[in-house]
Amino acid sequence: MPAATVTGISPKGLSAGSIGLLGATVIGISCIAPAYTLTASLGPTAAAVGTQMPGIFLVGFLPMLLVALGYRELNNAMPDSGTSFTWATRAFGPWLGWLGGWGLIVATVVVLSNLAGVAVDFLYLALAQLFGNPGIADLTNTLWINIGTCLVFMVAACYVSYRGMETTKAVQYVLVAFQLIVLVWFSISAVVHVTNGSAFDALPFDASWFNPFAVPSFSAFAAGVSLSIFIFWGWDVTLTMNEETKNPETTPGRAATLTVVIIFLLYILVAVATLMFSGIGTGEFGLGNEDISGNVFAALAGPVMGPFAILLSLAVLSSSAASLQSTFVGPARTMLAMGHYGAFPRRFARISPTFKSPGFATIIAAVVAWGFYAVMRALSTDVLTDTILTLGMMICFYYGVTALACVWYFRKEALSSARSFFLKFLAPLVGGVILAVIFVTTLIDSMNPEYGSGSNIGGVGLVFLLAVFLLVAGIVLMFVMRAVNPAFFRGKTLRRGTSLDAQR
Repeated sequence: MPAATVTGISPKGLSAGSIGLLGATVIGISCIAPAYTLTASLGPTAAAVGTQMPGIFLVGFLPMLLVALGYRELNNAMPDSGTSFTWATRAFGPWLGWLGGWGLIVATVVVLSNLAGVAVDFLYLALAQLFGNPGIADLTNTLWINIGTCLVFMVAACYVSYRGMETTKAVQYVLVAFQLIVLVWFSISAVVHVTNGSAFDALPFDASWFNPFAVPSFSAFAAGVSLSIFIFWGWDVTLTMNEETKNPETTPGRAATLTVVIIFLLYILVAVATLMFSGIGTGEFGLGNEDISGNVFAALAGPVMGPFAILLSLAVLSSSAASLQSTFVGPARTMLAMGHYGAFPRRFARISPTFKSPGFATIIAAVVAWGFYAVMRALSTDVLTDTILTLGMMICFYYGVTALACVWYFRKEALSSARSFFLKFLAPLVGGVILAVIFVTTLIDSMNPEYGSGSNIGGVGLVFLLAVFLLVAGIVLMFVMRAVNPAFFRGKTLRRGTSLDAQR
C-alpha cells in the first residue's frame, strides 16, 4: 500500500503527459456524445417546455458550469484520477468519499450499457438505409441479436480503451469531428429550408425562446431541467485523465470548462434550427409528435438533409460508439484510484505494463456494463428510457457530493479573496444544492409505477427500484470493504483535511 502524503495524492503508474488541452477537450465532447443525446432529448424536452427549449438548455447549463468551476478548483489543488472519490474523501472522510466514487462508477456503467444499446439500434438503422431494406432495422428488436451485437460493441470499445490514452485520443479525433460537422450541417440545412419556405412547420426565430420563465408550469420546468442536466453530463471525464495530461493542475480544468461551453453552443444551434424547421406541433415531423420524440434525427434526417440523410444516422452511431469508448476512461480510473488507496481490492490498481492503462478495471467495467444491459433489456419494456432516468439520479448524486466537497475542502480560505469566494464557495454551493434538490425530487417521483417506461415491480416504478438497489448495493459493498481492508476507512491511506492543511 502506498504511503499517504499530507494531501493523500500519490502516483499510480499511468502514462503521464500523454494528453494535451485539445485531446482532453475532444475526449470530453465525445463522452457527452452530442448527436446521441440530442436525438433522444429534443423531442421530450420540446414536449415538456415547447418553444422554451433553448431557455431550458440554458438553465441546465448553469449548474453544470457552476459544478465544473468547483471541479477545476479541486483539480488544481489535488490532481488525482479518483476525482469525486478522492476529493470527497479529503473533504468529508472515507465513508462519503467511498459513496461519491461509487456514484461515479454506477453512473458511468449505466450509461455504458445505454450507449451500447443506442449503438446497436443505429447500426441496424444505418444498414437499413444503406441497403434500402426497412426490415433490417427491426433486427434490433430480436433479443439475442440485440444483446449479442451489444457485446461486440462493448468488446471493441473496451479493447481501444485498454490500449491507453494515445489510442483513445486518435480514435476520438475522427469520430468527434465527424459528428460535429454533421450536426452543424443539419442545423444549417434546417435554417435554409426555413428561408426557402420548404420547412415542415416553420417558426420564425424569437428571442423569447431563451426565457425559461415563460414555461407554463413548474412541473414542466422541472422535467425540462432534468433532461437538460442529462444532456450535459460527461464533461468530468477530462478530470479523471488528470494524471495523464500535460500540466495536470491546469489542463483538465480548462478542458472541462471548454467542453461544457462548446457543447452548450452546439446544443443551442441545433435546438433553434430544429424548432424553426419542425415547430412543436403533433404533425408528422413536429417535435410534439410522440412517435418521433425518442429518436428525432431518424425522422428528420430525410426531410432536412435529403440524399445525405444517412450521414445523420452514421453521426448518431459514431457518437454513441465514440462515447462508449471514451466513457470507459472515467470508471476505470476511479476504480484504479479506489484500488490504489485500498477502498477496492488491490487488483483494481493494476496497470498494463505495455499501455500504461488501468487494464483490469477497464475489463471489469465492460463486463459489468454488458451484464447490466442484458438484464435490463430482459426486464424493461424500454431499457433506454429507464436507464437514462436512473443515470440522471446518479449524476445528480455524485456531482452534488463533489460540488459540496469543494465548498467544505476550501472553507477556511473561502473569504480570502473575491475569486476564492466565487469559485471555491458560491459557484459549487449553488450548483451542488440544485443537483441535490433534483436528486431528491426525482427519487420521489420515480416511485410512481407510470414513471419512465411504465415498467414496475409490485406497483413500484422500476427506475426507483433500480436507483435504490444501486445505492444500497454500494453501501453493502462499502461495509464489506471496511471489514476486508479497514486501513482506508481509518484514514491511513487517504487523509481527511482542508486546503490549508495541504499548504502547511
